[in-house]
Amino acid sequence: MTGEKRGEIRKSNKLDRISYELRGPIADKASKMAREGIKILALNTGNPPAFGFRAPQAIIDAMTSSMLSAEAYSDSRGIPGAIEAIRKYEESKGIPNLAYEDIYTGNGVSEMISVAVQALIEDGDEILIPMPDYPLWTSVSRLSGAKVVHYVCDEQAEWNPDLDDIKKKVGPRTKAIVIINPNNPTGANYSKQVLLDILEVARENNLLVFSDEIYDRLVMDDLPHYSAAALAPDLPVITFNGLSKSHMIPGFRCGWMCLSGDKSSAKSYIEGVHMLASMRLCANVPAQSVIEAGLADPYNCKQYTVPGGRIYEQREAICKAIDEIPGLSVVRPKAAFYMFPKIDAEKFHITSDEKFVLDFLNEHHVLLTQGKGFNWPTPDHFRIVYLPEAAELTAMGQHLKSFLATYSQED
Repeated sequence: MTGEKRGEIRKSNKLDRISYELRGPIADKASKMAREGIKILALNTGNPPAFGFRAPQAIIDAMTSSMLSAEAYSDSRGIPGAIEAIRKYEESKGIPNLAYEDIYTGNGVSEMISVAVQALIEDGDEILIPMPDYPLWTSVSRLSGAKVVHYVCDEQAEWNPDLDDIKKKVGPRTKAIVIINPNNPTGANYSKQVLLDILEVARENNLLVFSDEIYDRLVMDDLPHYSAAALAPDLPVITFNGLSKSHMIPGFRCGWMCLSGDKSSAKSYIEGVHMLASMRLCANVPAQSVIEAGLADPYNCKQYTVPGGRIYEQREAICKAIDEIPGLSVVRPKAAFYMFPKIDAEKFHITSDEKFVLDFLNEHHVLLTQGKGFNWPTPDHFRIVYLPEAAELTAMGQHLKSFLATYSQED
């Protein structure tokens, strides 16, 4: 073998159907530009500290005071104080009868999603995921061997899920349905009736429900947030949540999941969840140590979501800016800090939303994410993260208006 040329080392073909455009090639291009000294306004990820948001002092104090006692592994589920705080919080949302054994902490919700999906899926099983989606759900599901079936969220109905579309797409191999509420990327916050209708489909078809609720404390306009598990105590529901967004600590990687409802038919699945959680030993213990302090005041972030608060006023500024740009429209988001504007693809002759985002980055040094990155099928949407101060968002809107005044992808 000496002297022979080695064969190419290739990535696994499992990755052929996987993408994560939030940190994909265009984001890499933006990073390269930044390293070359070009100032980039990065509106591609929900990263509050990058825009001046700070964690509550109680979180910092809890982290620093715990460091000398956080050196050892914890139980795979988590440290007792964190588990108990999570149990109390989720029960305050109406989820009944949670026990210690029903809760797992994770290195962010992302890790918990991976555990929950991998424990369920056999090759060829189907999982219903909203479109547009948070792309991690689609990627993790495909990597686990699932056939992802996207159900439509209807822009004309304020991005609520299309119940008829969900019903049509349930098949004999459908194992689970994903609910992302509040929604990323659209900012929708589902009504109680919408959730009840989805849960009835799950009930009729024996589906496991995955409910991603990481933005439940970032709802605006005095609207309530309903937890799916609270509305369906008879169904097995996995609820995902954490402090990354509400307490402005995404870098701490602090999340959890709760298994609730009638679990009598899910004993084997729960064994799988526990096995996978045990294999990664435990979530990072210093981050677990802040959960109790964070959930002592779970709505600390309310200061941001009321009139005069930063997130509220930033939403107002970016909505106003979008409304003033010919060829753009947007459904007003009700939660989180994302919006999913529609661009008149015919007016601008757009055939590639990826090219649109790249062209805007090159010309105005603003990084957005194309709709394709959220598994949206047509090149007529993009996502804006509205975390910068209102004045900066207004200025960004002017850049976008100027850019579109002459933009066309027509040859």
